Amino acid sequence: MITESIDELRHDPSGPVLITGGYGTVGAEIARILAPDTPTLLTGRSPARGRALAAETGSEVRAWDLADPTPFRAAVRAVISSVNDPEDRVLHAAVTAGVPYVDITRWTGRLQRAVTVSALLRPTAPVLLSSAWMGGVSSLVTAVLAEELGGAEQVDIAVRWDMADRAGADSVEFMDRLGVAFEVVDGGRRRLASPMTESRTVRIGDTPVRVARIDTPEQFTLPLTLGTATAATRIGFSSPAATRALLALRGTGFFRWASGERWAPARRALLHSPGEGGTARLRIDVGHNGRSRGATVTDPRGQHHLTAVGAVLGLRRVLGTDGSPAPRGLVFPEQHPAPADSLGPLAAHGVEVTVDGHRGAYGRDEPDVRGGGDAPDDVPAADARRVGNGRAGTRAAA
Repeated sequence: MITESIDELRHDPSGPVLITGGYGTVGAEIARILAPDTPTLLTGRSPARGRALAAETGSEVRAWDLADPTPFRAAVRAVISSVNDPEDRVLHAAVTAGVPYVDITRWTGRLQRAVTVSALLRPTAPVLLSSAWMGGVSSLVTAVLAEELGGAEQVDIAVRWDMADRAGADSVEFMDRLGVAFEVVDGGRRRLASPMTESRTVRIGDTPVRVARIDTPEQFTLPLTLGTATAATRIGFSSPAATRALLALRGTGFFRWASGERWAPARRALLHSPGEGGTARLRIDVGHNGRSRGATVTDPRGQHHLTAVGAVLGLRRVLGTDGSPAPRGLVFPEQHPAPADSLGPLAAHGVEVTVDGHRGAYGRDEPDVRGGGDAPDDVPAADARRVGNGRAGTRAAA
């Protein structure tokens, strides 16, 4: 870990927004959403790869290879970190310079480290760690439901991963941890969970999807911020065969004994099947004091677009251009003072959030991977309502 910054950022309120990994799958989408109203500086290992995107979006493009010790210097308005920052270089440079910072790339262990680094550096500018599923969108919508219920004792998030969608390398690296146990909060107690276990069938939209546990940061942050006693995120795939294959491989111990670099290409080939595009969809159920609310989030433009939208909403949060004052210091996306105000901007970017008032999408627990098959729910659709046209908050440009 870097203990002294080798890079020099300077806060310039009239400068561009720096996007690290700016011409990757998600970074490029962020740049397109921000263009043309918000100047951006795109960085990565090979600037030549970003020139066409820079011309398209009116951005500047420069080299910043986080594996190269060459110092990077720039004057910027804010930073969006959309590429893995394994040595915390971007975080350290932004916090040291007092530059508003949004990070959407960290799995839970690295997010916990970022919390520690930020606390030690005592940030004076906002630091939004927004690596919950899809750029923090899962946490924002959870906060909307929690606000309606007056709390969030239990949160269940189910993700449908579209195998036809585009996914960047960092998305696969995030998921390439299926052999690593992770800590969860269950009934107010902490315990270890294993990836791709505790499977259930969840109705996500109109489709029953078998899902199983995966390590995501909101399972760490929601108990801290919303007082959640049980937080669980599960993932399934648009291809039932792919889900069955991963569950079966997990049952054989493949992700444990094949965890080294030698097997990395084989593991990632199972998860990374980039296509021309698909639909991002997730289901969120929140329970509190015997009441429950559920929501389905759908982005027809795909997972990379939904993540980019989450990043842009995070940028507006740290700049204070979303209708609420900018936060101070370290925050998570669910700590938005008016989370329902995010629904309008989500809708404006083509993201549909449908909230209902039924008991929730989960049916009975299914057996572990070594057990039996699926058990689809009988889910009533009564009292459904679309809130994409809810309070829009400010439409001020970032």
